[in-house]
Amino acid sequence: MDFVSDGLADGRRFRTLNIVDDFTKECLAIEVDTSLPGRRVVAVLERLADARGLPLSITIDNGPEFAGKTLDEWAYRTGLKLHFIEPGKPQQNAYIESFNGKFRDECLNEHWFVSMRHARATIADWCQEYNNDRPHSSLGYLTPKQFADSFLTADSNLVSY
Repeated sequence: MDFVSDGLADGRRFRTLNIVDDFTKECLAIEVDTSLPGRRVVAVLERLADARGLPLSITIDNGPEFAGKTLDEWAYRTGLKLHFIEPGKPQQNAYIESFNGKFRDECLNEHWFVSMRHARATIADWCQEYNNDRPHSSLGYLTPKQFADSFLTADSNLVSY
Protein backbone atom coordinates (compact mmCIF):
# COMPACT_ATOMS: atom_id res chain seq x y z
CA MET A 1 0.00 0.00 0.00
CA ASP A 2 1.08 3.54 -0.64
CA PHE A 3 -0.13 7.13 -0.91
CA VAL A 4 -0.57 9.36 -3.95
CA SER A 5 -1.33 13.10 -3.82
CA ASP A 6 -3.31 15.27 -6.22
CA GLY A 7 -5.45 18.40 -6.15
CA LEU A 8 -8.93 19.70 -6.79
CA ALA A 9 -9.70 22.48 -9.27
CA ASP A 10 -9.97 24.97 -6.39
CA GLY A 11 -6.41 24.22 -5.29
CA ARG A 12 -7.22 22.03 -2.28
CA ARG A 13 -4.99 18.97 -2.05
CA PHE A 14 -6.15 15.42 -1.47
CA ARG A 15 -4.46 12.08 -1.02
CA THR A 16 -5.30 8.55 -1.96
CA LEU A 17 -4.40 5.45 0.01
CA ASN A 18 -3.88 2.75 -2.62
CA ILE A 19 -3.93 -0.89 -1.55
CA VAL A 20 -3.09 -3.48 -4.20
CA ASP A 21 -2.74 -7.25 -3.96
CA ASP A 22 0.66 -8.16 -5.44
CA PHE A 23 -0.54 -11.67 -6.37
CA THR A 24 -3.91 -11.02 -8.01
CA LYS A 25 -3.05 -7.44 -9.10
CA GLU A 26 -6.44 -6.35 -7.72
CA CYS A 27 -6.83 -2.82 -6.47
CA LEU A 28 -8.44 -3.63 -3.13
CA ALA A 29 -9.01 -0.04 -2.06
CA ILE A 30 -8.41 3.54 -3.01
CA GLU A 31 -9.37 5.75 -0.07
CA VAL A 32 -9.67 9.42 -1.03
CA ASP A 33 -9.62 12.37 1.39
CA THR A 34 -7.75 15.51 2.40
CA SER A 35 -6.26 13.71 5.38
CA LEU A 36 -5.54 9.99 5.79
CA PRO A 37 -3.91 9.50 9.19
CA GLY A 38 -2.95 6.14 10.68
CA ARG A 39 -6.39 5.54 12.21
CA ARG A 40 -7.96 5.93 8.77
CA VAL A 41 -5.45 3.47 7.30
CA VAL A 42 -6.44 0.99 10.02
CA ALA A 43 -10.16 1.52 9.28
CA VAL A 44 -9.60 0.68 5.60
CA LEU A 45 -7.56 -2.40 6.52
CA GLU A 46 -10.28 -3.52 8.93
CA ARG A 47 -12.87 -3.28 6.14
CA LEU A 48 -10.64 -5.37 3.91
CA ALA A 49 -10.02 -7.88 6.69
CA ASP A 50 -13.78 -8.29 7.18
CA ALA A 51 -14.30 -8.75 3.44
CA ARG A 52 -11.40 -11.08 2.60
CA GLY A 53 -9.23 -11.81 5.65
CA LEU A 54 -5.74 -10.57 6.35
CA PRO A 55 -2.52 -11.39 4.51
CA LEU A 56 0.58 -12.47 6.38
CA SER A 57 2.31 -9.17 5.62
CA ILE A 58 1.91 -5.82 3.89
CA THR A 59 4.80 -3.99 2.22
CA ILE A 60 4.91 -0.26 2.98
CA ASP A 61 7.27 2.71 3.03
CA ASN A 62 8.36 4.60 6.13
CA GLY A 63 5.79 7.41 5.91
CA PRO A 64 4.38 8.72 9.19
CA GLU A 65 0.95 7.13 8.62
CA PHE A 66 2.57 3.72 8.24
CA ALA A 67 5.37 4.05 10.79
CA GLY A 68 3.13 5.50 13.51
CA LYS A 69 1.81 3.91 16.66
CA THR A 70 -1.77 3.37 15.45
CA LEU A 71 -0.95 1.02 12.57
CA ASP A 72 1.82 -0.68 14.53
CA GLU A 73 -0.48 -1.52 17.47
CA TRP A 74 -3.24 -2.74 15.15
CA ALA A 75 -0.81 -4.93 13.17
CA TYR A 76 0.53 -6.42 16.41
CA ARG A 77 -2.99 -7.19 17.69
CA THR A 78 -4.00 -8.85 14.42
CA GLY A 79 -0.73 -10.68 13.81
CA LEU A 80 -0.05 -8.81 10.58
CA LYS A 81 3.61 -8.25 9.70
CA LEU A 82 4.47 -4.79 8.39
CA HIS A 83 7.34 -5.06 5.93
CA PHE A 84 9.00 -1.65 5.62
CA ILE A 85 11.04 -0.94 2.51
CA GLU A 86 14.40 0.76 2.92
CA PRO A 87 14.23 4.57 2.76
CA GLY A 88 14.80 5.83 -0.77
CA LYS A 89 14.24 2.39 -2.34
CA PRO A 90 10.74 2.46 -3.88
CA GLN A 91 11.74 -0.43 -6.17
CA GLN A 92 11.40 -2.66 -3.10
CA ASN A 93 7.64 -2.12 -3.40
CA ALA A 94 7.68 -2.24 -7.20
CA TYR A 95 4.13 -3.34 -7.96
CA ILE A 96 2.45 -0.54 -5.99
CA GLU A 97 4.84 1.97 -7.58
CA SER A 98 3.89 0.65 -11.03
CA PHE A 99 0.21 0.76 -10.09
CA ASN A 100 0.55 4.33 -8.82
CA GLY A 101 2.10 5.36 -12.13
CA LYS A 102 -0.80 3.86 -14.10
CA PHE A 103 -3.28 5.44 -11.69
CA ARG A 104 -1.68 8.87 -12.10
CA ASP A 105 -1.38 8.63 -15.91
CA GLU A 106 -4.79 7.13 -16.60
CA CYS A 107 -6.96 8.72 -13.92
CA LEU A 108 -5.50 11.63 -11.99
CA ASN A 109 -3.81 13.31 -14.96
CA GLU A 110 -6.86 12.81 -17.17
CA HIS A 111 -9.40 14.58 -14.93
CA TRP A 112 -9.95 18.04 -13.51
CA PHE A 113 -11.68 17.25 -10.22
CA VAL A 114 -14.19 19.95 -9.29
CA SER A 115 -15.03 18.51 -5.86
CA MET A 116 -14.07 15.74 -3.48
CA ARG A 117 -17.27 13.93 -4.46
CA HIS A 118 -16.27 14.13 -8.12
CA ALA A 119 -12.76 12.85 -7.34
CA ARG A 120 -14.10 9.91 -5.30
CA ALA A 121 -16.64 8.90 -7.97
CA THR A 122 -14.15 9.17 -10.83
CA ILE A 123 -11.47 7.26 -8.93
CA ALA A 124 -13.98 4.54 -7.94
CA ASP A 125 -15.00 4.15 -11.60
CA TRP A 126 -11.35 3.86 -12.65
CA CYS A 127 -10.72 1.24 -9.95
CA GLN A 128 -13.72 -0.81 -11.14
CA GLU A 129 -12.47 -0.67 -14.73
CA TYR A 130 -8.94 -1.63 -13.62
CA ASN A 131 -10.15 -4.68 -11.68
CA ASN A 132 -12.97 -5.89 -13.91
CA ASP A 133 -12.31 -4.86 -17.51
CA ARG A 134 -8.55 -4.73 -18.00
CA PRO A 135 -6.71 -7.99 -18.72
CA HIS A 136 -3.11 -8.27 -17.51
CA SER A 137 -0.49 -10.22 -19.44
CA SER A 138 1.09 -11.33 -16.15
CA LEU A 139 -2.24 -12.96 -15.24
CA GLY A 140 -2.57 -14.89 -18.49
CA TYR A 141 -4.69 -12.08 -19.96
CA LEU A 142 -7.32 -12.40 -17.25
CA THR A 143 -8.60 -9.38 -15.38
CA PRO A 144 -7.50 -9.12 -11.74
CA LYS A 145 -11.05 -10.04 -10.68
CA GLN A 146 -11.15 -13.10 -12.95
CA PHE A 147 -7.73 -14.21 -11.73
CA ALA A 148 -8.68 -13.79 -8.05
CA ASP A 149 -11.98 -15.59 -8.58
CA SER A 150 -10.11 -18.55 -10.07
CA PHE A 151 -8.41 -19.07 -6.69
CA LEU A 152 -11.44 -18.65 -4.45
CA THR A 153 -13.57 -21.52 -3.24
CA ALA A 154 -16.75 -21.50 -1.21
CA ASP A 155 -14.75 -22.16 1.97
CA SER A 156 -11.71 -19.95 1.59
CA ASN A 157 -10.59 -16.38 1.16
CA LEU A 158 -7.64 -15.21 -0.85
CA VAL A 159 -5.53 -13.10 1.48
CA SER A 160 -2.27 -12.44 -0.32
CA TYR A 161 -2.08 -8.64 -0.30
